[in-house]
Amino acid sequence: MFKMRLGTALLFLTAVVSPLLLECTPTCQMENLNGHVEGGCSVKLTPGPVQLPNTSHSYSQCVTVRVWMTTDDLCRGPKIEIHSSFVEIFSPTMNKKKKCSKRNLHTRVKCVAQQSTHGNTSVTMWVFMHKCVKAEAGSTVSVTYSTASTSCSDSYTVRDPVPDFNLSVTPLSKNITVTVEPGYKVYARWCYNTNGAICFGGLGGPRCLYTIDPSQSQSAHLSIPFLLPCLCVEVFYTYRDARRNKKCPFQDERLADVADVWLSSNVTLYDSSVIWHSLCPASDLKISASLCWRQHEQLCTPVLNSTLKGQEDGTSLIYNTSTVDKHPQMCVQFFHQGRYNISCPFEADMSSWEVAITLGRQSVFVSLSSSVPAMFSAQLCVLNEMGCAPTGPVSTLTVEGSMTEARINVLPHHLVLKPCVQVWQSDPAFHGRRILCPDYTRNRCGLYTVVALIFVIIIALLGRFIHQLTQSGAAGWLYIQKPVLLVCSSEQSAHVSAVCTLASILQEELSATVHLALWAQSSQRQAAAETGTAVADLGPLPWLYGQWEVVRKAQGKVLIIWSPEAKKTYEKQREERSNKDKKDSNKADVRHVKIRVCVEEDYKLDRKRLVKCKKEKVTGTDCIKLYDDENRYPQKAPSAVITPVFAAALCCLEGSLQQCKGQGVAVVYFQGLGHSRDIPKALRGIPRYCLPQDFRGLIQELGGMRRQATTGKARWHCWPRLLTKVLSIWLARRLAYRLQTLLPQNAGAVTSENDIS
Repeated sequence: MFKMRLGTALLFLTAVVSPLLLECTPTCQMENLNGHVEGGCSVKLTPGPVQLPNTSHSYSQCVTVRVWMTTDDLCRGPKIEIHSSFVEIFSPTMNKKKKCSKRNLHTRVKCVAQQSTHGNTSVTMWVFMHKCVKAEAGSTVSVTYSTASTSCSDSYTVRDPVPDFNLSVTPLSKNITVTVEPGYKVYARWCYNTNGAICFGGLGGPRCLYTIDPSQSQSAHLSIPFLLPCLCVEVFYTYRDARRNKKCPFQDERLADVADVWLSSNVTLYDSSVIWHSLCPASDLKISASLCWRQHEQLCTPVLNSTLKGQEDGTSLIYNTSTVDKHPQMCVQFFHQGRYNISCPFEADMSSWEVAITLGRQSVFVSLSSSVPAMFSAQLCVLNEMGCAPTGPVSTLTVEGSMTEARINVLPHHLVLKPCVQVWQSDPAFHGRRILCPDYTRNRCGLYTVVALIFVIIIALLGRFIHQLTQSGAAGWLYIQKPVLLVCSSEQSAHVSAVCTLASILQEELSATVHLALWAQSSQRQAAAETGTAVADLGPLPWLYGQWEVVRKAQGKVLIIWSPEAKKTYEKQREERSNKDKKDSNKADVRHVKIRVCVEEDYKLDRKRLVKCKKEKVTGTDCIKLYDDENRYPQKAPSAVITPVFAAALCCLEGSLQQCKGQGVAVVYFQGLGHSRDIPKALRGIPRYCLPQDFRGLIQELGGMRRQATTGKARWHCWPRLLTKVLSIWLARRLAYRLQTLLPQNAGAVTSENDIS
């Protein structure tokens, strides 16, 4: 029992003494003039260091109070009032009896001079100091110093510290990264700023409140359900009632994707209004609304002049629908940043009238029924992107509790536009127009039949025309006016057959004058032999030089049919000419040596052969055999026509290229019998064609054109020129197909690549 009484007494003594110790905290002593501004206020408040409390306490801060006084001021009864959470009044004094005493509401503080500064009053002053006036966040510490002659005051407001942070937004993943500075542990959360003071959301447990400990990681990733303009992020310290630092990344910015605006909103239907709710203030979103008529699931046609005025109510928009046609297909279209969202809130039993249409012959019948007397209007309209544009007069119908029908005439030129009918209640006036589109396909059977019949007649006439054209042959429409010289380069049977086929097509189908050594040699060309222009009469080389000159003067074309054997002959001939040039290096004009040597040697050999044939009275093929027996090419016994003519053609071609007269020469090779890489690089500047696929281009190169009228006057008009071009393409393909069918079957196994250079 004695111990319990002793403990109670100690507690009572502590409770009595502690306030006295706290009250005697201020001091007054003589110090130097450090920190005092001459002529300024004698009161100075200095905040202490920031020290965050634990999670169960709120933030508070110590404020140090200093008041400078002179000895004269001490003699005038100075008074210092400190206002914080409570009021304290101090009276500094020089009384030596008590160091600190309290009388009434005034606390007397004895001013004691230190020995180091005693008597040196010229550079020192008395300083009243209260080391810690504790004040909570948001409160103000105010100090007033007054004497009989002067008065001065100062104040300091304690601010609740907030952490600084940075944001990084990833719109695709709806993620925000929060990064804080090193220091104390903080909380982070996302919210929607519904107004200036309230930020709603983000407090639903650990999924919305994130803890960031900078000692472990300075960042946290916040998952956001909807990216809206009012989305904000708050970061604050972990103690109780901590002030929050808030940043809103999308404030006053245009959203890249407004889909979240529609996903986070909803529409509520009431008797006379429709309310659109959102998570953000309606004033920030700037939503507009209008009516549209839903034709089907994917189409809602805007109703012209049907904008609804919304009344803002915080995060909601209220639209008055008391005068709106409440049909289930009458919907509300909400717009934001050029994007829209459609809501159809009305139910089936909310409409008081019904309408139906029937399509007649150049007319539309409108049937109306209404449960209340009203006046209705109907008008044709044409659908477009902006809505249904009205056209034609407006028809008015009055319904008095029974069904009423009206007829709207449709002009013939309107039928092409497939007009719809818009019907609306005009008295009493309601917003919204119902758009009904007739099914025009049911009345188009006759029209489709006529169109199909006309199409069949046109196809029949076109087929008849093409048939007559094909019966007359290509020469009846296209022809080649200038002569063509064909030079064969290989003795292979497939190559020779292809060359002869090409020559036949050019001569028979396109009426071209074709010069071919194989034809001039054959007995089938008796006309050439009778005129003395046969190969047997002149010899291969003179014949080639003569035909080359004739074609060149007539501005015709020389077609050298290339082959792998031609490449070998070309390389061999260049090698021989190179050796010959070395022997004849002392001659003056080297540029003409190649041609002259080629021509003179070949011509001398042919003249000798002709003289021998005349002495022995041998002509035709016998003379060719005699020429072959002379063993001009000892390595191989080539044809008496193909090899000499091709060799001479190479000489003429080289001479033409040196004289810049190679425009009349083209190289041709057959697909499957040759390749573009067989053509030497020196000849790749000459036009080349791969047959049959380039046959149309070859016809253009040879000057294929349409026959003119017998009067000689060119009558080129737009329609004939277009028809000529189309038929030339068709005939070129037909002739190319014929040439392809005549090529050897095994030739198709080889692939031709015309683009290799």
